This record gives sequence, structure tokens and C-alpha cells, in this order.
Amino acid sequence: MKILITGGHGQLGKELERQLSITHSVVSLGKQELDITSKEDVEKIISDMKPQVIIHAAAFTEVDQCETDRKKAFEVNGLGAGYVAQAANKVDARMFYISSDYVFDGRKQSPYLENDEPNPQSIYGLSKWLGEKLVLKINNGTVIRTSWLYGHDEKNFVKTMLTLAEKNQTIQVVNDQIGTPTYTHDFTETIIHLFHKKNGIYHVSNSGSCNWYEFAKAIFEEAGFNPKYVLPTTTEEYGALAPRPRYSVLGHKALLRENVKPPRYWKEALKDFIRKETSQ
Repeated sequence: MKILITGGHGQLGKELERQLSITHSVVSLGKQELDITSKEDVEKIISDMKPQVIIHAAAFTEVDQCETDRKKAFEVNGLGAGYVAQAANKVDARMFYISSDYVFDGRKQSPYLENDEPNPQSIYGLSKWLGEKLVLKINNGTVIRTSWLYGHDEKNFVKTMLTLAEKNQTIQVVNDQIGTPTYTHDFTETIIHLFHKKNGIYHVSNSGSCNWYEFAKAIFEEAGFNPKYVLPTTTEEYGALAPRPRYSVLGHKALLRENVKPPRYWKEALKDFIRKETSQ
């Protein structure tokens, strides 16, 4: 199968390429090779390549920067996804759009299901929701929401914590935002299982839940550092620019309906990630 990956230079794009290229013909393009905000560029590259599957992982993910650069947020996360969906239609490609738990407002107290109504509170969340709607309307494609992604190929929360842990300095981490850390390796494995399932919305994250403070402590412990240096703080005290959902655990109802096993418990995935990181 011929697969195009957008956002190919990011941590998810690189993991997708690593796993998919074993059994498929993969072209993975970063923003230098494919400007998704240019309709003409998108149409030309996709019409020339004629992929059977497009995994649209390209995104503007700096959540706080989205608040100050709204134009870029909507052009990349929203309109760009629409351009890819239109081009996918012309070559009869199936499209997978990678979305986010930030489309929800965080007011629910139980895992969000695929048919729960989004109510994003940030510009990032709004722009991703626009992308979802365009992909579903134009391409009748598949939307895959995930949360708290980390992988081997880019700066992320886990890598940041590992770097800070070596300095033996106290760090403050918010303890009132609950979600699920998701390892790109496990996320990619599940996407591959969805290739042969019906289109629609799926939630894909590791299983279980924690808050960021608990996650940081687990990172320290798994890597052999003293978790006493991790201190809890509140969202208000931390003072990030963009609002974050207080609760964004994703339920896996659609995966179970399609007989796809949800990814493993988040602590197991973290242990595997740290073992691979420290053995490199």
C-alpha cells in the first residue's frame, strides 16, 4: 500500500514512518517538502503521488503560541486539513486526521466518548475541531483523537522531565489536569489496525489515567531518580496562557466496537519508552 505521511519530521511522523515502512511504500513529508497551508502545493504533490492512504499528522501544536498566532493555528490545523482532504478525494485516498483531547472542555468526570460533543476552550482546540469537521465532511475520512503524546524523536514532556531530573533541582508540575500519557509507538500500532476498519471518529490513547504531577513522578521513578524533587502546583499558579482541559481522559468505545484492543496501561508504556531511551 502507498502511504503519505504529513508532518513527517515530528515525533509521531517519524514513528509512523518507522513502523509503516516495514510493510508499505511510505513517503513522509515535513513542512519543508509540503506546505499544507498552500492548496496548490497540496493538490500537486498528492495528485502526483497518488497515495492510497494519507495520515495527516502535520499540525501547529504549540498550544500557548496558538493563542497569540491565531491565523497560523487555523490555517495549519483547520484549513490545511481541509486542503489535504480535498486532494485526497481527487485521488480516492483514505484520510486519517490526527486530532486532540483539547477539542473537549474538560468538564466531564468520566472518559470522553467519540460521540460526545466537542466544546474546545483554546484556540488550539478550536483549530483542531475545525480540521476534524472539514475532514469528516469533505473526505468522509477518519478522525483519531489522542492525548499527551510522547515519543523518541522530539522534545516532549517525558524527555524534558528526564533532562531536569539529572539536575537535582525541584520542579513544579500541575496536579489538577487529568488525562492519559500516550506513547507514539503504541499509538502507531493501533492506527495500523484501523486501516481495515470503517471510517469515523476513534479515540486512541494508552489506558488508565493520571495527572501531570503523577506522570512526572512516575517518569522520575522509572528512570531511577528521586521523585522528591517533583512538587505539585495548580493550573492557576502555573499560569499557562491557553486554557487546558481539567479532565480529558479518552474512552475507547469505537476501538472496542471494531474489535481493536486499546493500547496498554500508560505506566507499562512509559517503562518501555524509558528503557529504550536509556539504552541508546
